[in-house]
Amino acid sequence: MDQSSSPDASAGDHWPEFPDFVASRGRHLLRTAFLLTGGDAHLAEDLVQEALGRIFVKWRKISRLENPSGYAQTVLVNTFLSYRRKRSASERVTDEFPEVGVDDPDPALRLTLLRALAELPAKDRAVLVLRFWEDRSVEETSTALRLTSSVVRSRTRRALARMRDVLGDDIEAAVRRPIDPPGAPGAGGPNPSSEKAVLRHAH
Repeated sequence: MDQSSSPDASAGDHWPEFPDFVASRGRHLLRTAFLLTGGDAHLAEDLVQEALGRIFVKWRKISRLENPSGYAQTVLVNTFLSYRRKRSASERVTDEFPEVGVDDPDPALRLTLLRALAELPAKDRAVLVLRFWEDRSVEETSTALRLTSSVVRSRTRRALARMRDVLGDDIEAAVRRPIDPPGAPGAGGPNPSSEKAVLRHAH
């Protein structure tokens, strides 16, 4: 068999570029996965590893895309949704959430936000993360999730209404403090989007 035509060999042709991609985008992928999982850090790491494995196999092709980072986010979201479909039969609600760092300005609010995200259906959560954390348009979100634009809009409205029901007055506190942890992308400044501010604080 000609190994030059195998997926691993194709990816290997661009091996020096792949670690650079992981180094530059890995943290952002992990933070996105953290939101998608509703604050499950261990599952987030597993999902990122699986997504990166899928990307590596096709890296020769992906590296030539106009936006490899956007493609990686789509792979991650679909990896998350695929996992959720497999686990849906054994789903159970939990009150256990990851420990919050001591430098968190409002750990109680952060846990409330994560709990609100965790209570959303998986696809609604994915819609919110893509729309407001990844700044994807309705059309881009519909393409990534293989949904119609009208479904994306309806899921967005439903998910935001649910978030506001769960958070109550806490959503206003989150909007007033839309600051990322030190070193995070876009850290240190306000965000005009209240929904994105909420997702940023959930990190």
